[in-house]
This record gives sequence, structure tokens and C-alpha cells, in this order.
Amino acid sequence: MPIALRAARPEDAASIADVYFRSRTALVACAPLTHSADAILEWIADWLVPSGDVVVALDGERIVGLSATSAAYGVVWLDQLYVDPRDIGRGIGAALLNEVVARAQTAIQLYTFSENLRARTFYERHGFVALEPRDASSNEAGVPDMLYRRAFP
Repeated sequence: MPIALRAARPEDAASIADVYFRSRTALVACAPLTHSADAILEWIADWLVPSGDVVVALDGERIVGLSATSAAYGVVWLDQLYVDPRDIGRGIGAALLNEVVARAQTAIQLYTFSENLRARTFYERHGFVALEPRDASSNEAGVPDMLYRRAFP
């Protein structure tokens, strides 16, 4: 069954939180979570989904990935991009990223943890360039990260 993309709905919050939590714990071991599963669900339900800039990837009725964007400082920020670890390698991350790129009317920037080589390779393969490393004091996880940018065509 092909993957479908759509805007997140309030009733998706628990499934989005599940994908986020599983992806962060399984695929981003270099940066331990600083919030509980309950706090993550509350943040997603009360802030992230209502922002209106969240897209979910669906395999049938099951949410298998998500992206979240915002706009600031003249660029689009890719704030979140997570895929359920059970579904890695199916092109879901690429589909979500391509949707962000298609909507963007300016450059896209993001931060990813420096040690997250899987994510860094993914973004570089999709035209992002590493610009600036930051030390561990720059984020709540306390882990060095890297600023990436993809220029607007």
C-alpha cells in the first residue's frame, strides 16, 4: 500500500507521540530524551499539532512518520522529521522531506545531532549542506549539533 501524506489532526496526537518517542529512543541514542512520554504527548497535543505545520505519513490508517516546520529569520525550519523505526527504508522520510521542499518558498534549515550519522547522511543526500557545528550547550539534550541548510532553487 502506498504511503499517503496529510495534515495532522488533533486526534493524531497520541500516534504522533508514539512515532516520535520510538524513533528518538531507537534511532537517536546519541541524544537521550529529556522529557517523559507523557510530557511529549502533552507538547504534541497542546502545541505541535495546533501549530498547523505538521504533516503525517500514513500506511493505511497507521501513522508511520511526521514532519513539522516553522518559519523564522527568513527561512523555513524543519523542526521535526521522524519515521517509525519499523518503517525505515521505505522512503517515508524522503516523502515527508520532499513535501516540505515542495511547499517551501525560501531556503530550508534544520539542526540535527552531530553524532546522528544516519540523519546527516540522509539530509546531505537530499541537498542539505552542513554549515555550522554547535557545542552541547546549544540544546536541551546537551549534545553537539549541526546546522544544515538547503538553498531555495
